[in-house]
Amino acid sequence: MALTVEVQYSNSFIMKRLYNLPGTTVGTPRAPGGFQTEEGYNQPSIKDDWYLEEARVRGGYNNVPTDYGVKAYITEDEPTQQRLGNKLIYSGIYNSRTGVNQTNQFSIAESITRSLDPIEGTIQKLYAEDTNLLIFQEKKVNRALIDKDAIYSAEGQAITTSGQQVIGQFQAYGGNFGISQDPGSFAVYGYRKYFTDRDRNAVIRLSMDGITEINNYGMIDWFRDNLSKVTTQNGEIMGGWDMYNKNYTLKIENRTTTEINDGQRVPVLSFDETSNGWTGFYSYNPQLITSCLGQFYSWQDNQIWQHYSNSTANNFYGISYDSTVHLVLNPQPTRMKTFKTVNYEGSSGWEVTNFYSDETGFDDVTGTWTEWNDTSLFVPSYFEGLYTDPVTNIPYHQGFDRKQNTYMAALINNSGPRQGEVIFDGTSSTGIKAFYANVIMRTDGTTDPGGQKQLFTVGSQYSNEGIN
Repeated sequence: MALTVEVQYSNSFIMKRLYNLPGTTVGTPRAPGGFQTEEGYNQPSIKDDWYLEEARVRGGYNNVPTDYGVKAYITEDEPTQQRLGNKLIYSGIYNSRTGVNQTNQFSIAESITRSLDPIEGTIQKLYAEDTNLLIFQEKKVNRALIDKDAIYSAEGQAITTSGQQVIGQFQAYGGNFGISQDPGSFAVYGYRKYFTDRDRNAVIRLSMDGITEINNYGMIDWFRDNLSKVTTQNGEIMGGWDMYNKNYTLKIENRTTTEINDGQRVPVLSFDETSNGWTGFYSYNPQLITSCLGQFYSWQDNQIWQHYSNSTANNFYGISYDSTVHLVLNPQPTRMKTFKTVNYEGSSGWEVTNFYSDETGFDDVTGTWTEWNDTSLFVPSYFEGLYTDPVTNIPYHQGFDRKQNTYMAALINNSGPRQGEVIFDGTSSTGIKAFYANVIMRTDGTTDPGGQKQLFTVGSQYSNEGIN
């Protein structure tokens, strides 16, 4: 049974604000004194604001009471919580050597708050670098001076000087890029910082030369199609630094998409500074990625896994995968060609699953435009294509054959004749007619499964004579 307590003293202050209490009645008129009497119980009305008052600090037994008179820093006119996402506040100092701990002190008598432009969004990430503080907002990246400030000469040049201010002048980096709402995409190595801005379909590298869009290195279309579709409700963007291979590893998960990247639902890709490009996709879906003491680790099902720890390749979390390489052959882009062979230098065990031309088209008799691709037959690997002639007992290779340490195979057209094409005989012809050709190569299931494969260069012999 609830009790009504009358406060007889005036030196009380608000402890907490109460509302939406269970068992209250909406619209019930308030009785004198602020309480509604119903069935012998005292209940507050949820349409009114009710406050719990206390004369002792923190309301504890035998705690220090407040006295009559001025009560500084105790009462507030509007005791509601506010979130200021574009502001920074710092406390007193902490010194473990001398035992000074003032981290719980936030004196409003001192200038301890710093504000950024609210139009650039909330602060998502803070990173301390030397004597500077990097501040990542949703739409902007700033650098704040620590324990120093900046003065400007008559020419507008900034000159840093020591000062008493903990957080000094804000200096914005050029470019309207931020970290959106994905602080998990942040990774750092040396003076290079990597993060994503999905609102602008961009992957950013922040270094000594400023901001660079590394998604422009051959991946503009892919990031435009996949990055902006991820939201905080339907997916996750996570980044980390691969210390072993010196790569920026990025996971882009979109839970509403069933297939991305040739069947991969969760693409994980890496950016290599040595080649200055995106080197490939991976087939694992980590919960967390990080590096420690020169090794690369990831988490799956709350278990830690060390990568590159043995000679088995493409085995993630106990599951083995095939390596796949997608190439585009585009010599003499403005001329029609016939690709007759495919060759590569590297390790045995590679097969061509697809070799197809760019899309062309023609009008049929109904006036409908029809797309067309020239495709080749499957090209097996060196050992999987090996067979022996039963008559001569001589071994032959149906697919790749090795010649002077180069694996080479002829391309057999599997498309059939298209409209208006000149056919010299009724059998399948050799070669793929195209302006450019797409090649998809994959490791086979016979040659050293799980072993490391090398793929150095891929080429094709072609002719631009006698095209029909």
